[in-house]
This record gives sequence, C-alpha cells and structure tokens, in this order.
Amino acid sequence: MGLLQKAVETYDSHQYYASQNLEGHSMLAPIGHIVTRAELEITLNPEGHFVNASAVDKSEPKIIIPATESSSGRTSAPCAHPLCDQIGYLIPANEKKFRLYIEQLADWETSEHTHPKLTPILRYVKAETLLADLIRCGLVKLNDKGLPENEKQLIRWRVMGEEPEECWLDRTLFDAFTAYCLSKQTGDPVLCMVSGAEAVAAGQHPKGIIPINGNAKLISANDSSGFTYRGRFTEEWQAAGVGYEASQKAHNALRWLAQEQGVIQGGRTFLCWNPQGRKIVRPMDPFGRMRAPVFKPSDYQEALRDILNSRKAELELTDGVVLAAFDAATTGRLSLTYYNELQAHDFLERLHDWDVSCCWPHRNFGIQSPSLRQIADCAFGTQRDKWLETDDRVLRQQMQRLIACRVNKALIGADIVKALASRASRPQAYDPYVWEEILFTACAVIRKYRMDRFKEEWNMALEPEKKDRSYQFGRLLAVMEKVERDTYDNETREPNAMRLQSVFCRRPMNTAHNLEKQLERAYFPRLKPGSRIWYKNLMGQIMEVLSEFPGEENKPLEDSYLMGYYLQRSALYTKKTDNEMEENEQ
Repeated sequence: MGLLQKAVETYDSHQYYASQNLEGHSMLAPIGHIVTRAELEITLNPEGHFVNASAVDKSEPKIIIPATESSSGRTSAPCAHPLCDQIGYLIPANEKKFRLYIEQLADWETSEHTHPKLTPILRYVKAETLLADLIRCGLVKLNDKGLPENEKQLIRWRVMGEEPEECWLDRTLFDAFTAYCLSKQTGDPVLCMVSGAEAVAAGQHPKGIIPINGNAKLISANDSSGFTYRGRFTEEWQAAGVGYEASQKAHNALRWLAQEQGVIQGGRTFLCWNPQGRKIVRPMDPFGRMRAPVFKPSDYQEALRDILNSRKAELELTDGVVLAAFDAATTGRLSLTYYNELQAHDFLERLHDWDVSCCWPHRNFGIQSPSLRQIADCAFGTQRDKWLETDDRVLRQQMQRLIACRVNKALIGADIVKALASRASRPQAYDPYVWEEILFTACAVIRKYRMDRFKEEWNMALEPEKKDRSYQFGRLLAVMEKVERDTYDNETREPNAMRLQSVFCRRPMNTAHNLEKQLERAYFPRLKPGSRIWYKNLMGQIMEVLSEFPGEENKPLEDSYLMGYYLQRSALYTKKTDNEMEENEQ
C-alpha cells in the first residue's frame, strides 16, 4: 500500500464526517468540493430577489464550496467556481469571468442533478445588480475606474425558504454537485494506480493540501510543453494514472488530516494517523506522561508498561498506523519526505522501547524521556532569552531523522550525541536553567546510544564502584563543584569546576589537580571540619577507583562522564547526604 491508498481508505472510513461542520474540528470536503474562507454573504428570497448582504466575521471557520476539477487548481487563468466565487466572477465588468460563471452554474442548474437553491442564485446574478447591492450595503468601495477595490472577496449564498438556508451547510446541495461532477467525467477509462480499478483519469489534481505550503501540489499536472513526462511517456495519464474520484478522496483526506492533527516542525508537516480513526500517540512526544513524578527506575518501567497495555487494549490487532512528512521546496511542488506503515501494536512497542532506554532522572520531575523536539533544540538550537530555538532548515531535517530512528528502531545519530555532549560540557555558554535542560537531555540520549550501540548497562542511580574511567572523573568534577558551592553566599556564582569543565574533558587529571589546589587554598579551610573530612574521603574513594586505569590519567573523557557527573551532583544535594555530614560534625 502507499500514501494515496491509505488516504482513500481514511476518506472511506470517515465519509460520515464529509461536509459535517463539527465545532472545534476541520471539515472533510466531499468529492468535488474545496474548503475556503468567505468574506461576504448575500441572502436571497426563493424568487432570486436580494434581501440583504453582510460581511463575514473573520473568526468564523472556513466553509465548503463546490469546485470543478479545473477551478479547484486555478491560478491566474480565469476559471469559475460553480456556486460561491469572487466578486470579479459575479459582475459583468470582466466579461470573460462573468460568462464562465454563468455558463458553469447554468449547466449545473439544467442538469438532472440540479438543486432548488440554484435557480434563485442564477436568476439574481444574471440580473447584474449584485455590485450595486453591495455598494448600497456599504460592503464594497469603487476605485477611480469604477471597479471594486477588492475583486477577490469570495461571496457565499443564503437562500430563504430552504432548510438549511446556508448553502455552505446544505448536505443535499453537496451531494447534488458531487453527482453532477461524477456525471461530467468523460474519456477512456485507464487503470487507476490508487484503486486498482479502471476509471476516468483526473486531468488536474487539487492544490493546497498542506496549509502552510499554499498552492503546492502533491501530483503535478504540467502541460505537454513541459518535461514532467515527455521523453518517458506520450500521454500524461501513462505517468500517473489516478482516477478523478480516487484523487478527490485522497487529497481531501490528506488536507483534512493536516488541518486536524498535522504537527509543523521547521516548516515541515508531520502526520501520524490510523485510517479507521482510532487515537494514536504522536511519535515526536514522550510515550507516557506520568500522573506524579516517578523516581525509581523499576516504577518508571512499570508505569510505561501499564500505559502500553492500556493503549494496546484500545486497538485491534489488525489496526495500522501511517506516518508521513510533507515539505515544499517551491511554491508549486509538494514532496513526501518520509513515509512509513506499521501495525499499531508494533508501533506502540517501538515508542515504548525508546522511552525505556532514552530516559533520565530529571531534577524536578522524576524520570522522564525528553521529547524529540527537546533533543533537536538541545543539540542544535541557539539560546533566545530563556529557551532554545533551532533554525527551521536544521529542525525539519533533525526531527525527521529522530522520528525515523524512533519508529524504525535505528541507532541515533552519533553527531547528535556528540553535539549534546559538547554543549553539556560548556555550562558558561548558557543560562543556568537552559544548561540544566541540555545536561538532562544529553544524559538521556547518551544512555540510549551506549546501550544500543555498545550493549552497555547504565543505571539511573549512582554507582560508586562502577569501573568506568570517564564516569568516575565525572563524579570527581561534581564533588569539587559542590565543595566550592558550600562556601558561597551568592548562589548565582559559578564554581571553578564549572568554568573549567570543557578543559577538564580534554585533560582531566591535570585540571583536577589544579582544582584541588584551589580547594585546599581557598575553600576547604572555610568548611566545617566534618564536611571537610567527608568531602576528602569521598574524593579519595573516587581516586582509588581511578587508580585502576594507569597511564590514562589525561586521556580525553568519553561522553559517559556526564552521567557520572549528573548522578553524583544530584546525590550531593539530597537530604541523605546532608544528614551524613551533620553526623560527622557532631
């Protein structure tokens, strides 16, 4: 299966919502219709006489209007919509546009798929009083040439006597135009590559599928003078034989999905959905949100497993998940940059497994897994005031990489891990709160990377006897930082250990000796005897473990030092440690 097949399946599963105006939700357009915004509203009586006109409030939602295959993709060339259209098509000032509108509406009105609302509207527009009525109501102003200042204001219709009076809410009107559209499809049937059945091929495909990408089209409809298919095929349908009905269903479903639940990251739109409409967690978010902070790893894993089981219970074994990402390099071409299909249960398992390994104890909120956006921002963002902001061109690429890693169970990029470790080693470059988030995120990602690539076990609780040189040096750095902080009256002052952290990573033993001399000269004497003894004993225990790595004293540290630093630093601020110090001082 492919994107368009899944989009058609989605449309067929949600046909009930086609043309439904549900509060808080976008509208799924029926076949032969588009969703757009109207600026003016005209009310007519059943005989087609003007009653009143008003401006449409900008806060009102978009509406569904009928559109032909050509008018739904119109650009600068005149092409009339069949019912609701711009002022320029409804007044005789532009004879060509006016004629196109009248002919299109008259053809529908005289067909077997006509509707009672069409005759009053056609009669009124033919009377050519529309512009004068709008001027009299104070809704339109003329320029020095006697033409409306804004000819592109779209008008919607209300016809009294029929329920509902609003043409944009009348489902019988929608059904009539859909039947009319399908009856007008002519030409030799071709094999539709979406449905697999023979159907009349769509000559043009809808635009505006992804709102932020404007008029960009997913399937091009270039003319025969271009090079879309020339040199490969003799006719355009041979390159992409897609039936009109399948094209309408697929594009309308994708447009609806993008408006309902599309996530925009760096100008790229990401979709994740179940074609049958069942609720699916988004791949860029943490899998589980705990009701209360969880501090024990066993409790965290149990909570994730409970969330997984509950979400699986809401889905059938046969349910699937579709993931897609869309971007437009130009204003006219929309590209599918990522696509994947999975079984829903497998999809949930993969999200769960990511959060099991990519997690770390947050100082304030317990064990958590950082969101993919947080990982991208911490690795590549620039600090703006109190937050990190990533350039759109970088963000869209990194978010897609991270989603693919998570969903495909792939190894996270080494460049992302390296960027996080480098930034976490430079606390002076960031605001303290921002740096704390970078450090937390770096530890979570490093843990996952090392577990996946090297099959190492990394606990989220401090391990004083862990036989890892970098981990122990990280502990030593945390202890030296805490010793200096204990002598401060000003909490905002940065200890020397933090200022020299980037140097410490490159030459750990030399830097540690320099820091120790500073502690002996300026800071240990200011501590109480019990605290001084406690800290020196702790540093001695760490040095004893480090003595098991002879000849590697000044070898640059690996990124795992950050985990030892983080855990030792957290342990030094717990009440348990404070109580131990108080006992030593008694």
